[in-house]
Amino acid sequence: MSRVGKQPVTWKDGTKVSFSGGILKVEAGKSSLAQAIDPAIGVQIDDKGRRATFTRAVDDRRERSLHGLYRSLCAGMVKGVESGFEKRLSIEGVGYNAKLEGRKLVLALGFSKPRTLDIPATLVVEVPQPTQVIVKGPSKQLVGQFAAEVRAIRPPEPYKGKGVRYEGEYVRRKVGKSLSTT
Repeated sequence: MSRVGKQPVTWKDGTKVSFSGGILKVEAGKSSLAQAIDPAIGVQIDDKGRRATFTRAVDDRRERSLHGLYRSLCAGMVKGVESGFEKRLSIEGVGYNAKLEGRKLVLALGFSKPRTLDIPATLVVEVPQPTQVIVKGPSKQLVGQFAAEVRAIRPPEPYKGKGVRYEGEYVRRKVGKSLSTT
């Protein structure tokens, strides 16, 4: 058995988890997420609706890997609809900043024109300071993907450290070339 896959997924009151037709749905409040489950993996939700367990019929390599994967995805979905996920980005550099214009994030990162990103419908993006961006949402994958897209526009460079980085990320600095006179 998979060490991750055999652990049950539990949730709080007010969260509804259902499995039918190969689709696992998790709902709480305004948030709802759905995930297609491979037919090789079985999902049992107990009678009280408080726990989900994942099983597999065959002990092949593929099914073993899917067993833990789908259990982890379900646990992430439950956590996402109950409390949500958050990524914080900080912007370093003179003149580098971010601002919101409706459902668009506008980034001035040293290019000739500001870069504009459309914010997905399920995400909430906040800019409390011009050099800080906070991405929040119920889907761990979508929050991480959007934060990675923002960071990819101008990743931190190793000489001066300018660019967009995750809050708390360490950027290894390099020593620049020095001029020597002979």
